[in-house]
Amino acid sequence: MATFPVINLEKLNGEERATIMEQIKDACENWGFFELLNHGIPHEFLDTVERLTKEHYKKCMEQRFKELVASKALEGLQAEVTDMDWESTFFLRHLPESNMAEIPDLAHEYRKVMKEFALKLEKLAEELLDLLCENLGLEKGYLKKAFHGTRGPTFGTKVSNYPPCPKPDKIKGLRAHTDAGGIILLFQDAQVSGLQLLKDGQWVDVPPMRHSIVINLGDQLEVITNGKYKSVEHRVIAQTNGARMSIASFYNPGSDAIIHPAPALVENKQLYPKFVFEDYMKLYAGLKFQAKEPRFQAMKARETTLPIATA
Repeated sequence: MATFPVINLEKLNGEERATIMEQIKDACENWGFFELLNHGIPHEFLDTVERLTKEHYKKCMEQRFKELVASKALEGLQAEVTDMDWESTFFLRHLPESNMAEIPDLAHEYRKVMKEFALKLEKLAEELLDLLCENLGLEKGYLKKAFHGTRGPTFGTKVSNYPPCPKPDKIKGLRAHTDAGGIILLFQDAQVSGLQLLKDGQWVDVPPMRHSIVINLGDQLEVITNGKYKSVEHRVIAQTNGARMSIASFYNPGSDAIIHPAPALVENKQLYPKFVFEDYMKLYAGLKFQAKEPRFQAMKARETTLPIATA
């Protein structure tokens, strides 16, 4: 099987630009995932994000997770658990407005660093969307505009820790799913693996690499590209030793953005419906761990009559 795509973004502005663009194109068309090195976010800064995230988990969340495990009787699992994940998480919202001030227990330094991290990731997400536009033959800024809605994109971060699990065969760190939104940027633990994607019917490890950012495509990019790019099922395997840190930031359409295949990418047939992103999210909330195709069909069944903006 082909090896997981790792792309050195540093080479994008040199003689190897065409090669790098081809690597991105191949990763989007055949994997739905790729890993970025030299993406412009300083390594020392990423080290600070990791240190503060792990400190926050130890201080504020580890005990809570242990109590949850005890209350749900998950320690001595005999049967497989299919309605829960072995993860400890909290969510930060950045756009259209931040909820950072409302999150309890965040140390001042951690709050400040996560705010700065969000700005860096937002910039990287928008750069990547323009690279995708270039590969797809869409005008620069098309995807950003498609995500915009009336208040700009929605952007948020899920901070997760996957503690050591005594029965990893009985419970997943995170059950298999595709991501509902646009483009996802993941800063993951460099030591402890666990993230896997489904390719050609087989689960493939996403390699943990120091200071890398893992990119994956969500359902909305599948719709806008009319299926040229696809969102891919992925999961997290719980591990018996070592806690795994995962910081996933979701650059998604605005809640009232109207999503539809780009006219330039509809060659013979429009394969996906047109809908309001918020409607898709409401549907996704209850069906996250099920196949995506019925979600698209459900949106088609109540396809919006809103006009397509000419972009």
